[in-house]
Formats: sequence, C-alpha cells, structure tokens
Amino acid sequence: MSEDTSSYYPAKGRVILHVDMNAFYCSVHEAENPELYRGKMTAVAGDSEKRRGIVVTSSYPARRKGVRTGMTVNQALRLCPSLILIKPDFQIYRAYSRAFREILYGYTPQIEATSIDECYMDITGSKQFGTPLEIAEEIQRRIQSELSLPCSIGVAPNKLLAKMASDMKKPNGISVLRIRDLPLTLWGRPCGELFGVGAKTAEKLNRLGIRTIGELAQTDEKRLQAAFGVFGAWMKRAANGQDRSEVQAVPEPSKSVGHTTTLPYDVTESGDALRVLLNLSDQVARRMRRQHLIAGAVQITIRTPEMKTITRSKTLDTPTEAADDIYREAKALYLRHWSEGRPVRLLGVAAQSLTDKSMAAIQLDLFDYEQQPKKEKLTEIMDKLRDKFGEDALMTAGMLEDDGTKRLKAGRTPGVSFHGERNDKKENGQENG
Repeated sequence: MSEDTSSYYPAKGRVILHVDMNAFYCSVHEAENPELYRGKMTAVAGDSEKRRGIVVTSSYPARRKGVRTGMTVNQALRLCPSLILIKPDFQIYRAYSRAFREILYGYTPQIEATSIDECYMDITGSKQFGTPLEIAEEIQRRIQSELSLPCSIGVAPNKLLAKMASDMKKPNGISVLRIRDLPLTLWGRPCGELFGVGAKTAEKLNRLGIRTIGELAQTDEKRLQAAFGVFGAWMKRAANGQDRSEVQAVPEPSKSVGHTTTLPYDVTESGDALRVLLNLSDQVARRMRRQHLIAGAVQITIRTPEMKTITRSKTLDTPTEAADDIYREAKALYLRHWSEGRPVRLLGVAAQSLTDKSMAAIQLDLFDYEQQPKKEKLTEIMDKLRDKFGEDALMTAGMLEDDGTKRLKAGRTPGVSFHGERNDKKENGQENG
C-alpha cells in the first residue's frame, strides 16, 4: 500500500468501481469442477440434456467460436460441436454472488448491486486501503484466489464511466477511465457503444448524421432534445462523461412479505378458501414488486375458529415475483395439508427467503426465455393501472366470483383486515411444517 494515498482521491468528487464478473455462470461451474470445465468451451443452457433451449451464457473459449447469449442450443452446437452444455444451478449462482459481494463489503458499505454478477462501489472514503488502482487490483486478486472467479473492474469518477471502463478489458482486466481520457478512448467509437444507448436509438442517431460518441458529445443539445426529448439531453451529458447518479446502497431486505385476512365467516369449502388465497397471493406479489424483491419460498397460514394456527411452507425451484407462481404453491400447500370441510377463520400467504431482484438468477427462467420479458412488461402495465385506478381495475377471473372475495381483496368488507408482515412471527399454538 502506498504511504500517502490522499493525492489519488479527488478533493471534490468521487471514486467509483464497477465490478463485473466474467462469464459468471460458466465461471462458477468451472470453479466448482475445474477438472471438467477449466479452459473448455462451455455454455449454460435451457434443457441441456435434451439439447434444446436457449444459451444463457458461454465461456470465453466458446465465445471465440461464435457462441453467444440468446442463440438456441442447436445454433450453438452447429458453431461449436464440442460445446459442453451445463444445466443451470440457481442455488450455487446465488451462493457465489453472495461470496464475492462479501469480499467487496470489506472495502466499503457503499455497494449497489445491479444484477447477480455486477456491482458498483463508492470507494471515495476507502483511502485506508490504498489507491483506487491498488484497491481494484486487490479485489480482483482476492476474488480469483478465494473463489477462483475472474472479474473485470472499471475505475472512474462516476458510475457511467466505471461501467464503460469495466467493459474495456475482458476477461480479468482493470481499466481506469477519466473524463480527460474520453477524446482518445471513447469518442471515436459508435454511439451504440455508449452505455444506455440501444440499437434503435443508435440507428436514429445515424440517420441524423451522428455516428460516433464524440459527434454526439458535440451535437447541439436542443437538436437532440427535439429528436429524443429529455433522453437527448442525457445522451449529450453521457457522451461527455457526465453522470450525477449516486451509488445506491440497498439495505438488507425483509425476511418475509405477507398478507393475512380474518374471514367474515368460517370457510369450509376449499373453493372459497382458494379464492381468498388467490387474492392474498396477488397482494403479496404486488408488494414484492414495489420493493424489487423476489421470493425463494412460499408459506401459508391457517387459523381455526378455536384460534389454533398452523403454517406450512415450500421452497421454490426458481425464485419468483409472480402472483400465479405464489398462488400455485399456496394452493398446493392448502390442498395437501387441509381437508375439505374443516372450518377456517383466518388465511395468510407470505413470500419468504427474499432476495433483491437485481441479485437473483430470476433471468434464468430458461424454459420461458422468450416469453418472460413480455410477461414482466404486462405485469408492470397492470401494476401501473391498478396504482392509478385502484385494486379493482384489473382482476383475474378467479377474483370475480360472487363470494365476497372481491370485496375482501379491496379491503372493504366489514370485519376483515389485511395485515402486511415484514418479518416472520411466532404465534401461540403455531405448528411448523
């Protein structure tokens, strides 16, 4: 460590690192089974045993053969017949993600995870650990030696440039990018390489005669605003390396998110109980999405007229934020553990083992790869409509049965209460299953 590191940190401003794990899923499998996968052409894919589905990621040797994320397994095998297909393992990806983040937290609490394999770090107050470059080198070395994983790190005065820098040298590179470096390092590149500028926007810029990041940086802001609105002004600032966004350190999420309802009468028929569970699952999923959380387990609560309370839970194969997934597990738990005709006074649904969505492998819904973005967009639209027009604005058919559950859901039936739970609670007479 250098004797005096203060001169390497700005008197005003920040120092940001962007840590990007290289070919993360494939690298994790290589770390777990080096004798099988080290240096090999591998790909994590959908149904690897039946050799169909979508490639989620590929190792760097496979990428050199043209294997890319999003192509079908058959396409990948045509390009690389010796490609080793690996079945995804959600649990192990999350474990390694937590492990590399633990290393990062040794240098600063100011960490923002943007996905399971990427983090921003604000190390402005981390002078005691050395210069920014020394910190980056030590982090990279520790992740490699302790976890056997490669990573690329960008060092910059803001998040935008740190992200751009981490992409410059892969795998296992460290790049420093300052605003004064932009004319030589970025301005000659196509606009589409500017982080945040998609292919369609780049095409539109090309039609306007703006082909490079440097030309974008020098374009009149009013012209860009006329063509792109406020996004045009943002693009000009970004092309000039300007970014005021702060590293958003996220606190530990709730242990659970749940809703319970005391019923206006004892429910004895499973059909009535399941409609209540459907409404509760929907409310739980809505709250989770507001907090950007996904669930790894589902729990139901049942209370009898004698005030005896039991809970039953199930760990999910794949983390979820979707109401239909939560309801499917809640329904199965109810039908498995509660017999027809037994009266119920209270019902509850809780999502447990919560994870920030950016940290989880939810994007690996491999068997529904193409439909998943469409489903998420539809859910987002429905949430916005219900936020604006009320919970009754959109409902599934199961919520519209004339048995009072629609009113239960809206919280307007006398004698009914909805309770939002943030943590697991023990109750008298509770049985754990």
